[in-house]
Amino acid sequence: MFQEMFQRFGPLTFFGNLDTLAPKCHTLRTMSHMPESIAPDSSLRPIVQDRPFRVKLRGSVLTLIRLPNQRQIRGKLHQLSVSGGLVHLEKPLDEKLKVEFIFHLGTNTIREQAEIMFPMWATQGWLQPFRFVGLPEASRNVLETSLQSFVQSVQGPVS
Repeated sequence: MFQEMFQRFGPLTFFGNLDTLAPKCHTLRTMSHMPESIAPDSSLRPIVQDRPFRVKLRGSVLTLIRLPNQRQIRGKLHQLSVSGGLVHLEKPLDEKLKVEFIFHLGTNTIREQAEIMFPMWATQGWLQPFRFVGLPEASRNVLETSLQSFVQSVQGPVS
């Protein structure tokens, strides 16, 4: 049946929706190429801030999350940086909730305020992003040093 219609009406009318899309598609022939000798104007480039390095902990560091009502929830840190991270929870928390994260990283105990962000469903529970708020410079340095020593202890000695 399809072969008869294809032969009768032709490919462009049989697939009419593809005909309207064809001129809008980019191919190697239609894409514009910038010559290598012409550099783009550097003043038009976006300003890129240095993003703090992130450590993937994959649940190896347990954390206690203290809610504003003083209730406590346990979680596993999945990813961490000096700006925030990702925690694995059984049930998600409300977005924009201000909480206190308490966890051990090496020999240091980190106890800092954080804001909860929108959760993502994981295969067993939820991955909840958070960002530290009002992190003092001294705490930031301790956290950064702890993260670097954690990475070095996992990687082993450099030969």
